[in-house]
Amino acid sequence: MRLKIYLEPSEEGGYTAIVPSLPGCISEGDTKEEALENIREAIELYLEPVEDDIFKVAHAVGCPV
Repeated sequence: MRLKIYLEPSEEGGYTAIVPSLPGCISEGDTKEEALENIREAIELYLEPVEDDIFKVAHAVGCPV
C-alpha cells in the first residue's frame, strides 16, 4: 500500500508529518528522518486491527466469534 505523506516544518521547530488519506494520522519529529520514522509507526498503529472492536461488532450483529 502506498500512502502520500506531507512533511512540513513546524513553527516550534522540527517537522510535522501528515497522512491526508488517514484522518487524524499525524506525527512529529525533530528531524525529517525522525518525523518520517514516527509517521510510519503511526500508520502501522492506525491500520492495525483491534481485536476488541472486531468482537464488539460481531457481537452487536449477532455473529459468533
